[in-house]
Amino acid sequence: MAEENREEKSKKIPMIQVKNLYKVYKVGDTRVYALGGVDFTIYKGEFCAIVGPSGSGKSTLLNMMAGLEKPSKGEILIAGKHIEKLTENQLVAFRRKLQTMNAVENVALPLSFRGVPRKKRNEKAVKYIKLVGLEKQMKHMANEMSGGQQQRVGIARALAVDPQIIFADEPTGNLDSKTTKEILGLMRKIVREQNQTLVMVTHDNYIAGFADRQLHIVDGKIFKIEEQHHDDTEEDTENEEER
Repeated sequence: MAEENREEKSKKIPMIQVKNLYKVYKVGDTRVYALGGVDFTIYKGEFCAIVGPSGSGKSTLLNMMAGLEKPSKGEILIAGKHIEKLTENQLVAFRRKLQTMNAVENVALPLSFRGVPRKKRNEKAVKYIKLVGLEKQMKHMANEMSGGQQQRVGIARALAVDPQIIFADEPTGNLDSKTTKEILGLMRKIVREQNQTLVMVTHDNYIAGFADRQLHIVDGKIFKIEEQHHDDTEEDTENEEER
């Protein structure tokens, strides 16, 4: 399976294509360019980090790729389809920590809005909870879990709806360094094994280092793209030792 995923990755199937993208805000009589003509492609099965300081335009860029903001000019293609003309009610964010549900109910919640029968959605939730390593915490409420465990539930919830792309804005912002490493390693593992596409925004170069590729943004423009080659065998060995 892993070999098949690697072969599919090698075909470089475009998942996100951003072309000449601008976002301009009017502040009084002044035009402020949050994005000033951005171009790049992100491929299926790729973990990509958009890296930049506060005010660089990285979160604006993520929001537009997720369909939460409209560009002033330019094109955004998701799996070959233009989304820049879609209405903003296409996406619903499930980022709040839900204190009244256990882990299985929490992960299954988005499926209930899609009309998936209870048995099927619970089966799917259990599958992804196991994938993120929380088999023993299935009946735990959010307030009975650590920050890292709650973050894992969030990852499982995102995966349960079979998304084309997972968008993550500073996904480990409130976690300690050990938990951050575990969560980012898990995200990279899921990208590799599930052939998912993950786009993460961060200001932290260490966190960005877990991605396959880094797009560095300053003043609304991409100024550098870095590729990184991770030794999956070494990573798996480290994870086994930690367990």
